[in-house]
Amino acid sequence: MTKGGGRHRVADIVQEPLINKGAKSRRDTAIAEDMVGTTQLDTVAEPKYWHLRTVLSEALDSEFSVGEILPNERDLAARFGVARATLRQALEQLELEGRLQRRRGVGTTVAPPRMGVAVGSQHHIWPGAAGDAWRPAGCARAVPPQVVAQVLETGADEQVHVVRRSRVTHGQPVAAELLYIPASSVPALSGIDAPSGSARARAVLRELQRLELEGEDRAVELGSARADDAKELDRLPGAPVLVVTTRFFAGGRTAAVSVATYRADTCRLTFGDSGGVEIHHDPERRAS
Repeated sequence: MTKGGGRHRVADIVQEPLINKGAKSRRDTAIAEDMVGTTQLDTVAEPKYWHLRTVLSEALDSEFSVGEILPNERDLAARFGVARATLRQALEQLELEGRLQRRRGVGTTVAPPRMGVAVGSQHHIWPGAAGDAWRPAGCARAVPPQVVAQVLETGADEQVHVVRRSRVTHGQPVAAELLYIPASSVPALSGIDAPSGSARARAVLRELQRLELEGEDRAVELGSARADDAKELDRLPGAPVLVVTTRFFAGGRTAAVSVATYRADTCRLTFGDSGGVEIHHDPERRAS
């Protein structure tokens, strides 16, 4: 899946992984608070938050239905006899696994089963080609992030076309994408034909498709939603997301870079026509 030869790996483009970020300090805080008094989980050998995650998961299956709002943290902590810091770790883990959702103005609710979302096939296609599930939302010229500029081999202050696209499944927003395309990949593009908006985005994509696509490489990492992505995906800033970064190759170079942010609470990503590689909501199941 990886194309060699470049100085920069596709994984260098994606957000900093969320896994274990700050986990040590949170765990230390939870353990310190739990040592103040005796709790119902004192005899458990495994980390308290992980055992609580298991207990909560069983409660979700037996006592709650999809979409139901959970009691507040104070009541839950009292019910299970744990510190609120430990409870928050368990809730964060369940949100990461797609069992819970945190919604603005609503609270924490039981999440529906994750939907399978195909992110690649055995046949490489350009963004915007027939069969592409993304919807163009807009296009602007801007200086890309430094690491993207390095991959595209553009100048430090050189602007590129930035196409914004969204993806909706079953009426629900599941992903947002920024597609970076240097002017050298669309040399015949005319600003007069489509000056702005989604029409401009479609014009850029049509021009990009004139190139012969030689291949792609793709990387997936766990990240946290930035403010703009969170708003578009109806999530809270910092919520867990799956970041899929794709490089498109043409003419022996990187012709475009896509950074797509998927909701980690509702999506199960599949790769290839057979869907043989999946990311499941159960952390004890491995991707095949």
